[in-house]
Amino acid sequence: MAELLDLSPIAAYQYLQENPDTSVLVDIRSSMEYLFVGHPVGSIHIAWIDEPDWDVNPNFVADVERLLSGRYKDLNPKTEAAVVLCCRSGKRTQDAGAALLAAGFQHVLHVNEGFEGERDEQHHRSTLGGWRFHGLPWEQC
Repeated sequence: MAELLDLSPIAAYQYLQENPDTSVLVDIRSSMEYLFVGHPVGSIHIAWIDEPDWDVNPNFVADVERLLSGRYKDLNPKTEAAVVLCCRSGKRTQDAGAALLAAGFQHVLHVNEGFEGERDEQHHRSTLGGWRFHGLPWEQC
């Protein structure tokens, strides 16, 4: 059985750059996080858990499959395309990745530090790790 592969933000960015025809970065944070905190340039937003009820998105796996099928028409989305997942600190991506793997996806990776990384002693994020901390391309509304 396939496993969730753990990548640092820099390794994830390099992977995406080296595999543009078979991989996609999916930001699984809430809509509010994605829009107002910012997100990696080129990422596609498919929330794993979102407001207003903060329930797991029952369509998450189907939404990812639909994204891959639409983007890579000549590939089998479950066996030939790769999904790189990103959340705030690398925790939600583990659950979302497990759901994709259970559904038969073979190439599921996650950004182990997430977009913002862990909190520092002052409870601030993006100071110890994460996509933003490493200076990788990002944007916000």
